[in-house]
Amino acid sequence: MVCESQRSENFDLYCLQHGRHYDPFVLLGCHAVDQQWEVRAWLPCAKTAQIVDGPRLLRSAQSSLFTAQLSAEEKEALPRHYEVEWYDEQGEVHRRFCPYTFEPQIGELDLYLFAEGRHWNLYQVLGAQLCQIDGIEGVQFGVWAPSAERVSVVGDFNGWNGQCHPMRSRGRSGVWELFIPEAHVDDRYKFDIRTMHDGYCVLKADPYAQSMEMRPRTASIVCQSTHQWQDDAWLAARRHFDWQHAPISIYEVHLGSWQRDENNRFLNYREIAHRLVDYVTWMGYNYINLMPVSEHPLDESWGYQTSGYYAPTRRFGDPDDFRYFVDYCHQHHIGVYLDWVPAHFPKDSFALARFDGTALYEHEDPRLGEHSEWGTYIFNYGRNEVRNFLIANALYWVREFHLDGLRVDAVASMLYLDYGRNDGDWLTNEHG
Repeated sequence: MVCESQRSENFDLYCLQHGRHYDPFVLLGCHAVDQQWEVRAWLPCAKTAQIVDGPRLLRSAQSSLFTAQLSAEEKEALPRHYEVEWYDEQGEVHRRFCPYTFEPQIGELDLYLFAEGRHWNLYQVLGAQLCQIDGIEGVQFGVWAPSAERVSVVGDFNGWNGQCHPMRSRGRSGVWELFIPEAHVDDRYKFDIRTMHDGYCVLKADPYAQSMEMRPRTASIVCQSTHQWQDDAWLAARRHFDWQHAPISIYEVHLGSWQRDENNRFLNYREIAHRLVDYVTWMGYNYINLMPVSEHPLDESWGYQTSGYYAPTRRFGDPDDFRYFVDYCHQHHIGVYLDWVPAHFPKDSFALARFDGTALYEHEDPRLGEHSEWGTYIFNYGRNEVRNFLIANALYWVREFHLDGLRVDAVASMLYLDYGRNDGDWLTNEHG
């Protein structure tokens, strides 16, 4: 006779094996079983495996689950975060800490503020955060996908295999998280999302990624800034700047069009900084207004159809190269404004559009959720988490890159529901 706990374990294993489990921690890791303990490791690419300095792990039921039975004494000797070593089918050896021994890292207050739409440091919680947990270095991944059946992290660290690192659901918040010890700076990654309604799997770039690949590639990149800011004098003076009475002369520029090298290739942010500061100083400007530099798939959009809201475009370098650009401008008494585009986003399948299989960031009804003349989706500003995504993004650019201000693009299209629409193609709000 099969007991209830065995039925539950069999169901959990079935869900894991078929990429449908919302909380793999209930099965994986170290668990009490009757009077013993059982270590369970999830190794889709393994042929043989064992705990480092511990017992051999045996494959369970021709699945990707490997287990070992431990006595109470063996459990006492087992490190809280133990390592697993395994051989793949090619005979190569791998070694890693089990990611399913770590407690949830996103706090209840974080989840509460996010649900309220008031988490102004959200970019430090979701996305890919380099961190150290219990002395072990790795990357904490977090993503909002409330209508997903299962979310996995895929990337350079697991062969882009969606079976390897299923994430933990944080319940009604819609947030999924996982700490992966073997992930590092410069690793590329995406989220593999199985949609709840149709069971399809979609690969999505991280909405909170702070670095992305050069188009046409679309992966997110784990990054960490090492830039040492040198603009303290500018920031101190800015706090007392009387912008209402002091002269401001602004030079607007699209970095991809302004200048290129002798082979018509884009210049790096650092090269542009030196050339542009010399030019605007000579012309008598004291501020630069950049057309959008957030990541975007189409050059012809000039950045006004953004796919990576938190990532400076790779066309001109990495995020620290952009920090250098702003820093150099400030050191030479030139302020920097940025065009910011919270009005709409493109329909590219790798980005925000239908992110978890539903209209998550956009409206479901095209009369509210689409700009037909631009071929883009409109953000659903009525959703707390979407507003939080955008407000935290505005703060991110100002805080992380020391920008002096934002020019909000296409405000009229955000204010007027009939913007660019014919009669019958739009809906009134609750006030008529």
